Amino acid sequence: MKKSIKSNIYKKQTGFTLIEVMVVVVILGILAAIIVPKIMSRPEQARIIKVKQDILAIQSALDLYKLDNGFYPSTDQNLKALVIQPNIAPMPRSWKADGYLQEIPMDPWGQIYQYINDDEKLRIFSYGPKGRDGNSEIGNWNMNEANA
Repeated sequence: MKKSIKSNIYKKQTGFTLIEVMVVVVILGILAAIIVPKIMSRPEQARIIKVKQDILAIQSALDLYKLDNGFYPSTDQNLKALVIQPNIAPMPRSWKADGYLQEIPMDPWGQIYQYINDDEKLRIFSYGPKGRDGNSEIGNWNMNEANA
């Protein structure tokens, strides 16, 4: 007799009811709705940090170029002047034999970094996640802003 009582107890406690399963699914859905957007924004933050680090590295290479040559590369010479010796004026007088950068980095969105030398006032920037028309530039003039 004892055996049949135990088997009846085990039969009653097997599995979950439909209500219990639905409650768990709803709870998981609510948690996913709260957590996923926060996790998904992290890759964009990492890309923005990479842009800032690249701009600082490019700025350092440009400063070394100026120390060696007395001026920054012109806008026409572009950032390529840090990798290969320019062949258009102004000609560098002491260009470093192996260059100032091994290669010009691409921004995390696959675009080249922009460079403007406006009378020794340098602008180094990426068009950012929204591209050329998106007004999301990240440059050496706005790197400390909260949204950049």
